[in-house]
Amino acid sequence: MLAPKRLARWLFTLAILLFFTPAAALEKHPLRYVDPFIGTDGTGHVFPGAVVPFGMVAPGPDMEDRGWSYSSGYQYQARSILGFSNTHISGAGIGELGDVLLQPSSGTKWTLGTTSFRSSFDKSTEKASPGFYAVTLRDHGVRVELTAGQRVAIQRYRFERTGKAQVLLDLQHGILFGDGPRVLKSDVEKDPTHGEISGTIWSRNWVEREASFVVRFDRPIANIISLPSRPGDQAPRFILEFELGQAKTLEARVALSTVDIAGARANLAAFGEPSFESVVRSARSQWNALLRRIEIQGSDKEKRIFYSALYRTLIHPSDIADVDGRVRGPTGEIIRSKSGHYYSTLSLWDTFRGVHPLFTLIVPERVDGMVQTLLEHHRVQGYLPLWTAWGRETWTMIGNPALPVIADAVVKGFEGFDRNEALAAMISTSTQPRPNAPPWAQRDWLAYEKFGYIPYDLDEGEAVSKTLEYGIGDDAVARVARYLGQIELAQRFEARAAGYRLLFDPSTKTMRARNQMGGWRTPFDPLVPTSPMNNPGDYTEANAWQYTATPALHDVEGFRALVGGPSGLAHWLDRFFSIPSLGDNKHLGQEALIGQYAHGNEPSHHIAWLYAYSDAPERGYTMIDKIARTFYSDRPDGIIGNDDCGQMSAWYVFAKLGFYPVEVASGHFTLGRPLVSQAKLHLANGKVLLIEQTAGSNVLLNGQTLQGPTLAYQSMLAGGRLSFPRRANQAPMVK
Repeated sequence: MLAPKRLARWLFTLAILLFFTPAAALEKHPLRYVDPFIGTDGTGHVFPGAVVPFGMVAPGPDMEDRGWSYSSGYQYQARSILGFSNTHISGAGIGELGDVLLQPSSGTKWTLGTTSFRSSFDKSTEKASPGFYAVTLRDHGVRVELTAGQRVAIQRYRFERTGKAQVLLDLQHGILFGDGPRVLKSDVEKDPTHGEISGTIWSRNWVEREASFVVRFDRPIANIISLPSRPGDQAPRFILEFELGQAKTLEARVALSTVDIAGARANLAAFGEPSFESVVRSARSQWNALLRRIEIQGSDKEKRIFYSALYRTLIHPSDIADVDGRVRGPTGEIIRSKSGHYYSTLSLWDTFRGVHPLFTLIVPERVDGMVQTLLEHHRVQGYLPLWTAWGRETWTMIGNPALPVIADAVVKGFEGFDRNEALAAMISTSTQPRPNAPPWAQRDWLAYEKFGYIPYDLDEGEAVSKTLEYGIGDDAVARVARYLGQIELAQRFEARAAGYRLLFDPSTKTMRARNQMGGWRTPFDPLVPTSPMNNPGDYTEANAWQYTATPALHDVEGFRALVGGPSGLAHWLDRFFSIPSLGDNKHLGQEALIGQYAHGNEPSHHIAWLYAYSDAPERGYTMIDKIARTFYSDRPDGIIGNDDCGQMSAWYVFAKLGFYPVEVASGHFTLGRPLVSQAKLHLANGKVLLIEQTAGSNVLLNGQTLQGPTLAYQSMLAGGRLSFPRRANQAPMVK
């Protein structure tokens, strides 16, 4: 790993170069290719508002406050806006956040009797780029512009006329999981002379949490109208009135804190008083600094898809620590983070597969802080997180997905955390009961330890998927134990990780549920997908075919042996990609289908790469190319299936580069073929890895033939040339 002082010098030099780079030159950087609207139409659930990399605040438009389609608050086809809240989650399937909604209007048309503050807008007025969003509200006579720093959002309103203006401040609003109401209680203070409203909102939605805020306008508030409470309301809604005089502009700065109002106020003070334009420039520079770490050759369209995908991988997880390092942890207590960072919106079941391994290549300076967050969460909760929002545990999805994230960092040599503490946390997470967990979460390990799998007659559902996902975590523990020289411990968890073999049904070549007597689930149809919220059964948002290859995420050789060796694997994959599906069902993970392959959900993401371990690797190259061309575009509907906090996007980034982290905690990448003619990875140690296509027949690293289908992370850090045999002509894109 790069030494901390050397890394700091590298980042400082890069920042200086960007600071003094003229705006015209910046336009030549990758930022100009990013389109935040890609993935906002349909099931991508992408957030198009303003945010900095890993930012805490994310101001953007909310078209609706509930419904699966509006989990980010936004849908591209919608033509009216409720208002602009200041925190969002991009690409998830459950709605949360949406704190402190503001909605401006010219004049004084709103009164105590007003019930709708929604406005239509002309789509041609809507603009978005990294760190900036703008739209003109047709019904309210105002153009809204948004930008953001790390902890402070800025909303600027340009009114059509001078004189008076109004702003709705809705503190009851949130993006809901269910029907609400979400607010449990509130404590709000008004200081109209200084143009300020501050307070704390306690809410229960996907998680139970509190959000403290300071909203400060750039002029006094002339009048405050408190709107009548609606049934269930526990937070106020205000109409704020302003005297603009001859001006046409009003600006609001919104600081957030998970801790208290003092924390939000300190975040605002640390932000200073930069102009709106300078905040936009700062956000653009931060995005450019990260996006330019990968350069690709290709058409403008290819670059739009690629750099928009890379951008989306860097939105989350969100660093929600206050400027002093304080944060509220998973049970609501105040933690002072060791690293000064605390990451949330950890969609780990999705992102352990591709996003976090990508971080080790392009933002290694963030990795130690992310692992430290997991450990700080463990100290308080007693086990590592599953899926967090605003620092709180959602208990969403299955398995122990934090474990492969930690193991990936350990085996790649990251040292900015206590590795022995990490191993201890991994063991306790895998062995200790969880009395505070809800009924659907893993509460104890007795059945798993006794049988080597979860019997379907002893579990409420998802028995096969849980068993297979636990195996990924067990393997991660074994790898870290072996890395640290604890061989007996490693062997214990290696044996647990092999339990998947007990669920393999040779007659169907799929993973099938068993009861505690060892009997197979009957009747059994491997094509039928199940999900706990829609069609409960043995699988999580997938069917038997789609979950059968899950063990390859930690034991490719073992899975290959199960299906008949290299030729058997090729045959299994051929069947997998050709057996007709039962049709699309977005709530059962059945989107972006090729045979049984469902690219719209994560259990399938690694499967095309498994051809590399068969006797027909070229079929994998063709399939990966087909997936990339079929299911990604530069249109608003350019992602099929939730982006899942960047995982769909990370898959595409890896596909274009020609490798993927199949065995995610192994420290190796599985080789495919790059989908670009040339790419450069600018590594944190100052080295450059050139990825190219050549006329040869072997994959070469610095002129040496690579043996086998994998490449070690540590080998990549040396930089140089990674040369792949030139690909044949690409197949045309499937419409």
